[in-house]
Amino acid sequence: MKKQDYFKENKIGYIDYKDVETLRKFLTPHARIQAGKRSGTDAKNQRMLSQAVKRARFMGLLPYVSR
Repeated sequence: MKKQDYFKENKIGYIDYKDVETLRKFLTPHARIQAGKRSGTDAKNQRMLSQAVKRARFMGLLPYVSR
């Protein structure tokens, strides 16, 4: 059974970098981006997710690393 894509399930067309609470769901405890296979997102949404996380990190909304 395949995991459902969170963004398709909730009808989210654009992944916003300012929505930090949603982005944190897709980070590991060490603040790494989860793989698409593990998170269940398809390739298009995984690319948008990684871009949003990288933008949020650059703006200081998310950490680059966490211990």
